[in-house]
Amino acid sequence: MASIKEVAETAGVSTATVSRVLSHGQHVRPEVRQRVMEAVEKLHYRPNLVARSLRSQQSNTIGLIVSDIRNPFFTSISRVVEDIAYAQGFTVLLCNTDEDANKESIYLQLMRDTNVAGVIFSPTRQTAASLSQQRFDFPIVMVDRVVADFEADTVLLDNVEAAYRLATHLINNGFKRIGAIFGETSSTGLERQQGYEQALRQHGLPVLAEYIKHTQPRVEAGYAAATALMKLPHPPEAILTSNSLTMEGALQAIRAANLSLPEDMALVGFDETPWTMLVQPSITIIAQPTYEIGKIAAELLIQRIADPSRPPRQVILRGQLHVRGSSAPLRTGADAPVR
Repeated sequence: MASIKEVAETAGVSTATVSRVLSHGQHVRPEVRQRVMEAVEKLHYRPNLVARSLRSQQSNTIGLIVSDIRNPFFTSISRVVEDIAYAQGFTVLLCNTDEDANKESIYLQLMRDTNVAGVIFSPTRQTAASLSQQRFDFPIVMVDRVVADFEADTVLLDNVEAAYRLATHLINNGFKRIGAIFGETSSTGLERQQGYEQALRQHGLPVLAEYIKHTQPRVEAGYAAATALMKLPHPPEAILTSNSLTMEGALQAIRAANLSLPEDMALVGFDETPWTMLVQPSITIIAQPTYEIGKIAAELLIQRIADPSRPPRQVILRGQLHVRGSSAPLRTGADAPVR
């Protein structure tokens, strides 16, 4: 790999001039800037960003550590964060943890080693429990996950209220035996379970442990959990999922059991994805405001980079219930299916 000295020699300038050109510094004549950029392209030079940030004690890189990039929720947030960061002169270092606390630890160390300006993070419950004992030289903004005893800006969905509204919708449509599949690795799943249970109790329905499954937020896990629910002696009339991937798996399991939506089994869940509108019937969901979550998280981090002493903020957003055919009212009378 070419060095900055070789670029300077090829362009016929000093290394200081090359640095000014690459950092978009002022007071460089256009013809000199052009010679430097031609030398950079000819030699395929790439600046050592880590060394540069260590020398200047500043970085233009933001870390983004997400739980699962395959989850459309995090895909959407990542895109928005990158757009906002780019517009403000920052680049984004994206890390995917697969809800693995060991990978989270490795990536947090990577953020320290690369001297990032700040990090946007969605930690597992295991990592969240230990964050207050760790020291960070950069600000952190939490998205989608609650972290106790750790001062940080946080952007969340009101998960309890959203799950309560989703379960209440099913109850109002006549469903009484409502199974549920919740993620087991994050605070999000716990909060959505809390909302689900509140809705059942408030409407006089029992909270049955056999109707509640905790899984990894994966398609295959959703398939297995839904299959287990349908094999119960008295299977649920509806299934509520707290993640778009487990919702996809649950739908596959319902189809594999030759059951129809919503005649044999209702299905509802979280997150708007293209397939939820394309299947027939389309799926009732809580749509999370992913654009606002990503935008607010990026803006809060950039503000904290500029002003580290600013008090932390918690922003709680509300999801939107989209009612569709997968949870149509339960039929009664002679034409109602046996459940």
